[in-house]
Amino acid sequence: MSDSPHDALRTDPDLGPLVEAHGELTLDPADDLFERLVVAILRQQVSMASAAATRERLFDAVAVTPEGVRAADDEVLRDAGLSRQKTRYVNAVADAFLEHGYSLAHFANHTDDEIREALTAITGVGDWTADMQLMFAFGREDVFPVGDLGIRKGFETAVGEGYDRAEMTDYAERWSPYRSYASLYLWRADEDVADSVDEVRED
Repeated sequence: MSDSPHDALRTDPDLGPLVEAHGELTLDPADDLFERLVVAILRQQVSMASAAATRERLFDAVAVTPEGVRAADDEVLRDAGLSRQKTRYVNAVADAFLEHGYSLAHFANHTDDEIREALTAITGVGDWTADMQLMFAFGREDVFPVGDLGIRKGFETAVGEGYDRAEMTDYAERWSPYRSYASLYLWRADEDVADSVDEVRED
C-alpha cells in the first residue's frame, strides 16, 4: 500500500495525469453535519446561485441548528426561499437529529454503510446527499458517488465511454481504499463540472 492517497493514485494510468495536473486535492471535512445537510437540501434541483441566495436568507432568519429550525415557524422558512417540500425536508432532518442525537461525533465509529443507512432514512436525504456528507462532512476516504453526474462525466473523460453505473462501480474498485480522492480527480477531469464541485464543497 502506498504512503498516501495521492501516491497511490499517481501510479494509476487513468488518474495519474490528473494528480499531476491538479496537485494533492484534499477532502477538508466540515465542522457541522446538520448545517451541511441543510445546505445540501437547499441545493437539490436548483442552480447554485439560487441555492446560495436561499442559504444566505435562511442563515439570517434562523439559527441553523436542529433546535433553531424546529423553533421557527414554517412561514419563516418559506419566506427565506424554501419550497413547501424543502421546508418539510429540513424539518425532517432537524427532527432526526433531535431524536437520535446525530452529529459528526455520534457517527464517529460507524461504518460508511451505517451512516448512509441512517441518513437516507430521513425524508429528503437520498443516496447522493448521503455520499456528499460522507465525503465532505465526515472526510471518509473510500466513497464513490456513482449517482453524481459530474463523476460520470469525469469518468468518461478519464477512463472512457460505454460504462453503465454498475460497471463504473466495479471499475472504481481499483482505486479503493481511496475512491473519495479518485472522485475529486474525476470531477476535475471535466472542466464543465469542476466549478460546481468547488461550490458543493463549501460550507
